[in-house]
Amino acid sequence: MLTPNLILFYVKDPLKSAVFYENLFEQKPIAAFSTYVAFNFPNGLTFSLWSTSATNFVSEGFGHRSELAFMVSDEAEVRRLRESWGKLGVSIEQDLHEAVFGLTFVALDPDGHRIRVCLPDNA
Repeated sequence: MLTPNLILFYVKDPLKSAVFYENLFEQKPIAAFSTYVAFNFPNGLTFSLWSTSATNFVSEGFGHRSELAFMVSDEAEVRRLRESWGKLGVSIEQDLHEAVFGLTFVALDPDGHRIRVCLPDNA
């Protein structure tokens, strides 16, 4: 079975975006170059930022139609992160609300990528 282990966001300035994500992730990247930055996590996931002006960057797509999501343990943690990110000055696109899957909110990174905090899916 193939298991996804990399999420890559296209950004204008990876080093600038890296500062934003360092604050959210509370960790430094494992690689940081002017056109590419990468963060590793204990669960095996790598989250990377790639410059849209990199020499070998090619994409005909546009806009942000995906989300980086953090499923947290309980509603208290959703609320704690909303308060913490607010204090960091993170832009909130959709404030705390009840969705079909529970309490959630959506923030935006400097390039407009959506970042959701929510509860685990329970079918």
